Amino acid sequence: MRLCFLVEERYRHDGMPREVIRQLSAWGHQVDVVRPGRSLMRMSDAVRAGSHDAWVLKTVSGGPGLTLLEAAAAVGLTTVNDARSIRGVRDKALAAAIGRNRGLPMPPTYAAARPEALEEIPEAEFPLVVKPADGSSGRAVRLVPTPDRLRALRAELAAEGLLIAQPYVPNSGIDLKVYCLAGELYATERVSPLGPDAGARGRRVPLPAEVAAIAAEVGAVYGLDLYGVDVLLGPDGPVVVDVNDFPSFKEVPDAAARVGRAVLELARRGGARPQPAFAGALAGAEPPVPAPGPVPVTGRMTATVSGGR
Repeated sequence: MRLCFLVEERYRHDGMPREVIRQLSAWGHQVDVVRPGRSLMRMSDAVRAGSHDAWVLKTVSGGPGLTLLEAAAAVGLTTVNDARSIRGVRDKALAAAIGRNRGLPMPPTYAAARPEALEEIPEAEFPLVVKPADGSSGRAVRLVPTPDRLRALRAELAAEGLLIAQPYVPNSGIDLKVYCLAGELYATERVSPLGPDAGARGRRVPLPAEVAAIAAEVGAVYGLDLYGVDVLLGPDGPVVVDVNDFPSFKEVPDAAARVGRAVLELARRGGARPQPAFAGALAGAEPPVPAPGPVPVTGRMTATVSGGR
C-alpha cells in the first residue's frame, strides 16, 4: 500500500507517529511523509485522486494539516480518521455540544471568545476548569477556584482565543485514558494535568465495563476509529472530559504495530465507520452568530451511558 502521513513539526521526532511509519515501511508499504507546516504545496497535485491508499493526520490543533486532509477527502481519498470527525473533536466547544446532545456523560460547558465573558458564570458553578477550545496535551488547563481568581487571570487568558469552562468534577486526581484502535480498547491511568505530578508516567490498568461502553459510544458519536478518551471517575460515575483524534497511545502494548495494523485495515476497507450524524449538519449549516456573553453548551444526558449511578 501507499500511505501519506501528514506530520506537524511538533511531532516530527515523536515516537508516535515515527515508529508507526517505520513499522509500516518494514512491512513493505510505501509511506510518504508531508510536513504541512513547512512545505509549499500545489494543492491540486498534493491531493491528486488515486495518489495514495490512505492519508493519516498527526498535527496540532489549528495546524494546516487538517485543511490538506479535508482536501484529500473532498476528492474521494481515504482518510484516517474521517476529516469531518477530526474537526468535530478538535474544537472542544463543538465537541461538548455534540457529545452532550448525543447523551455522552460530559460536564456542562460554557464557551466564550473573551475571558471577561466567563465572569458571568454563576458562582455556584465554581470551581471551574478553564482551557483553550483548541488546546491539546494539557496545554493551558487551569483550575479556577473562585470568581476573584478568574478575574485575576483575565489578561493571561486573553491570549488563548476561544475558551471553554466546565464545573470541576471531584475526583481522585487520576485521569483514566482509554485508547481506541479500530475497535480495540486499552486503558491507562495518569496523574491529572491539574495535579503537582502532571508529568508522571502512566500505567496500564483494567478497563471497567461501564467505561468501555462509553469509550465505544464516543467513537460512534464522533465517527472516529483511532482516538483517545479522557475519563474522570466522579462521584456520580464516569465523566468524559476530553476526546482526541490520533493520540500518543502511550502504554498500549506493541503500540506501533497495533496502530499500523489499524491504519492498514481502515485503508483496505476504504476508510472509517459510517458518517456521524452531525457531519452533514456541519457541512451545510450556517455558522451560528456568537452571543455577547458565555454560551452554555448543554444537552440532555440519557440513561444509556450514565446507567448505574
